[in-house]
Amino acid sequence: MIYLDNSATTKPYKEVVDAYTAVASNFFGNPSSLHTLGMKAEGLITESRNRIAELLDVKPVEIIFTSGGTEGNNLAIKGAAKAKQKRGKHLITTVVEHPSVMEAFAQLEQDGYEVTYLPVDQEGRVEVAQVEAAIRPDTTLLSIIHVNNETGAIQPIEKIGEMLERYPRIYFHVDHVQGISKVPLNLRKARIDFSTFSAHKFHGMKGTGFLFVREGIKLAPLFEGGSQENGLRAGTENTAGIVSMAKALRMAKNQENEHEQLYKLRETFIRKLNAIDGIVINSPADQVAPHIVNFSIPGAKPEVVVQSLSSKGIYVSTKSACSSKLSAPSRVLSAMGLSDERAISGIRVSFSFDTTAAEVNQLLTELEVIIPELLEVVKS
Repeated sequence: MIYLDNSATTKPYKEVVDAYTAVASNFFGNPSSLHTLGMKAEGLITESRNRIAELLDVKPVEIIFTSGGTEGNNLAIKGAAKAKQKRGKHLITTVVEHPSVMEAFAQLEQDGYEVTYLPVDQEGRVEVAQVEAAIRPDTTLLSIIHVNNETGAIQPIEKIGEMLERYPRIYFHVDHVQGISKVPLNLRKARIDFSTFSAHKFHGMKGTGFLFVREGIKLAPLFEGGSQENGLRAGTENTAGIVSMAKALRMAKNQENEHEQLYKLRETFIRKLNAIDGIVINSPADQVAPHIVNFSIPGAKPEVVVQSLSSKGIYVSTKSACSSKLSAPSRVLSAMGLSDERAISGIRVSFSFDTTAAEVNQLLTELEVIIPELLEVVKS
């Protein structure tokens, strides 16, 4: 098997699965219970929170455990908007966000909020001046993805955060789900108030994640119930998921020094892709993550390419996993100004630190066979 769909999800580290199993088997007590078993579970959660905070150079109280990226994005966006609604109801985001962000803003629009959706350039990025021009006296929240999940384009988060120093009353949310461990981001220096993380994107277990909430920032909870997570996320904590997530994050960050190797692999892959007739590259050439390559085969159906490769044991994807079953053109590629033919035929290949040159070469070999056959069918 050659797995090249790591932006959809990653394979959990063996040590992470072992940790999850051990905690789920031996420390299954409710962390809110007063007996010893519950207190031991609570202790493990506290220890995990401390480790995650240390890895990100933030305070433990600023880590709020969630079920993953979708919940984190919804909690940050809706929670911030509602907490600040007396000051204003104008919100800003971009047209290339993850569906969990776009749908959260769409719901807020139905609740009477006004949202400015910033366009992007042909490489999928916004400019700092463009963001600042959209700010109004009643703006309360800006939400921008760090690494685009379809193309790998990196947004200028640090520069935007620097600009926002002039607007201290505006909250800044960053969806960092695709960037963690692959593209460095200092939450403090970037003046970020909320940032979303999901464990299964860095070799942790699905159903676990966390939201960074800068100390002192107001946020309205989405759920009513218990007082877990400082009252921001009611519900019994997933102790095994949290403990294994802390382990996965430590292991993933230990591989951060392998960025250059990943960039070299990506560069070689793109150079060889460009040599195949019928392929056009959609990902930008620079300011891009090392693990995502998006390309199109105009005229070919992407699902046919995915299934043809799948029959050979090679796994890639089309758009984001959350919208890959939709037949419409990629919203992200269309926003970059690409034609419908190109936007509807996008293929996403995403590496992990374990991806090898031999695996990438095998994919290229298969594409060299598949693509001429597909394009011949289209012509006939």
